[in-house]
Amino acid sequence: MARFVLVHGAFTGAWIWAPLAERLRAAGHTVDVFDLPGLGDDATPPGDVSLDSCAARLGEVLATSVEPAIVAGNSMGGVIATQAAARYPQRVAALVYVTAFVPRDGQSLLDLAHLPEGADDQVQANIIIEPPVATMPAAASRSALYGSCSEADAAWAVSKQRPQPLGPFAAPVSIPAGALDGISRYYVLCAKDRAIPLALQRRMIADAPLHDRRVGRCIAMVCTSRGRRAVALA
Repeated sequence: MARFVLVHGAFTGAWIWAPLAERLRAAGHTVDVFDLPGLGDDATPPGDVSLDSCAARLGEVLATSVEPAIVAGNSMGGVIATQAAARYPQRVAALVYVTAFVPRDGQSLLDLAHLPEGADDQVQANIIIEPPVATMPAAASRSALYGSCSEADAAWAVSKQRPQPLGPFAAPVSIPAGALDGISRYYVLCAKDRAIPLALQRRMIADAPLHDRRVGRCIAMVCTSRGRRAVALA
């Protein structure tokens, strides 16, 4: 059995992983979920949230056990997982990008989102920027983030969203040479995702040294249905 640490994406919190965490634990795995700074139930002021603070939070979670973890990040969580793995490679057994951004050294989330293949990104099309946060209107979230959910599940997820601190969006990751060489990296490619278009997922897969990819029909935020449909990583 394995240890998983799940890193959520923008606007959400640890709650978004509940369906997948339940299934992994039922299979006998250890699962850690947590809120990134300024999201979920975390009270960090948005202006104090940065890529560094998010990576440090993940590092704290990884340090709670001596067992290296399979770190799975969704969407923005891929950037944070990459930065933390570069800092704490001895704590990471593998990286799994669940329809996530895969940055190379010096790239930020915005650098990736603004690639030509990201032109159909429905988050960028609907996001409202009001520094130090960004928000997604409820109707846009329903379509862009929870398009494959039932009405009840989408309403549940939208009701729990929070404004997203902007700090992690523009900060480039720093990956020292060779830092990730000992870590296997995998991508769960989601064909119906509306936040990271399929073309952009394929571009990032082509640009990154990944070990494998899997094609699924999940949506960006993973909670296709609370406890009924979830991406299987095990």
